[in-house]
Amino acid sequence: MTLLYKNKIILYSFVFSFGLISSFSLPPYNLFYLNFFSYPALLWTLLLYSKDKIISFNIGLIFGFGYFISNLYWITNSLTFEDIFKPLIPFALILIPLFLGLFYGLSTLVFSFLNPKKNILSILILATILSIFEYTRTFLFGGFPWNLIAFSFVNYLEFIQILSITGTYAFNSLVILLFLFPIILFFNYKIKIKISVFVFSLVALFTNYLWGNSNLRQFEFTEKKDLGFNIKIISPTININRYFQNESTNEFILELINISKPNPSSETIFILPEGILSTIYFEDLKKFKTLFSKNFSKKHKIIFGMNINEKQKIYNSLLVVNNELNILQKYYKNKLVPFGEFLPFENILSNLGFKKITQGYQSFSADNQRDLIRLNNFSFVPLICYEIIYSGQLNRSDKNYDFILNISEDGWFGNSIGPYQHFSHSIFRSIEEGKPVIRSSNNGISAFINPKGQVIEKILTTDKGFIEIKSFKKSKKTIFGSHGNKIFFYFLSIYISLIFFFKIRENK
Repeated sequence: MTLLYKNKIILYSFVFSFGLISSFSLPPYNLFYLNFFSYPALLWTLLLYSKDKIISFNIGLIFGFGYFISNLYWITNSLTFEDIFKPLIPFALILIPLFLGLFYGLSTLVFSFLNPKKNILSILILATILSIFEYTRTFLFGGFPWNLIAFSFVNYLEFIQILSITGTYAFNSLVILLFLFPIILFFNYKIKIKISVFVFSLVALFTNYLWGNSNLRQFEFTEKKDLGFNIKIISPTININRYFQNESTNEFILELINISKPNPSSETIFILPEGILSTIYFEDLKKFKTLFSKNFSKKHKIIFGMNINEKQKIYNSLLVVNNELNILQKYYKNKLVPFGEFLPFENILSNLGFKKITQGYQSFSADNQRDLIRLNNFSFVPLICYEIIYSGQLNRSDKNYDFILNISEDGWFGNSIGPYQHFSHSIFRSIEEGKPVIRSSNNGISAFINPKGQVIEKILTTDKGFIEIKSFKKSKKTIFGSHGNKIFFYFLSIYISLIFFFKIRENK
């Protein structure tokens, strides 16, 4: 430790490695137990330097930078499709993780102002502050709630059934507390207290596991409800490079039809991914009406993502059409990807030669309505691409619904860990809301997920085909589904009350 005091390069390298280690707890690796080392190491280092505000800030910043640079490197893949963006790759690789690392830096800076000591109170304070800043980044500047440390448990369904009560952000705060607890072994407490904390943590974990396991077992006996029709989730795996090569739209459509295998006598809803025909607008698609009318029947409805040009505004939309390409229902995307779908400060940056990353120069427009899609006596919450990452912000009406419907284009991630991280949000949303998730992704993971987060069937990023759904299991409305992110603030009030309690006790 003396060496860390003398050499800041060694110190910051040490801290960077903590963040790097933690990143391997996330999908697709899911080595969650690594955090029982990295988080206590982070707190111990902070306690050593808590009197130096600048170093405290740097510790958090560098930890966050190490954490994000190793799990968000795939963002640079979206800059490889057009030459105009390639010079920006080094900047995106460094600046995005550095910006997200700021939230950790600000957390550790605030922590240093609270006069932390080597006791349980410091665990509670750091967990609370980190939780607040992690929640803050979910809505600041449009929000990017990607890769919260809570996602390290995505493969352990028994443990994350509690999401139906807590939601992601409150669960994230509990997970941070859990990962920090081992540091108590190095605090100056009596052995009885250390054993008590260890036993309490073990009992809480085991109780949560048993409760989650019981939930899953009970759900096994839930009767399936027949749809009365078929749903086909289409996963075409069309290489995104083909969209930049002006390939024939006719060929794309024929390829999609071939993968969908429509049966004219079977009542079916076909669900295709986002922007699957992004080289044209819907108005142009009507030129290919004959292809649809010949291959699909009146018993068919087709859902797909496509761009619509309406009143000189471009919308990334989810459309429901019949075999004559008549629009039955539509949804315009609410949450747009900065730089991907719209150019911030467009009036200034466009004059400097910048454009959005997706095809075309004009930015997409965001809508503020998200009405339920109603088909065959069932209702769907429509979500396009990364809209599914926003916990507690899915259903904007008080009306009940049956399915979460997510269409996506994950080709921007390339052959990376990105699609697995994106997919993990679908599992969390299904448990939180207690609703099945229907996910159609091009170059990503397409899947049907039940209300308990169990993947009934999936198609991996490299495969093409379809998933057919004829029945599903319903679940009761969850506590989180009723209260949303208010739950996080309930937990926050408990943490703050405990901090005051321990602080008063400490002063006495």
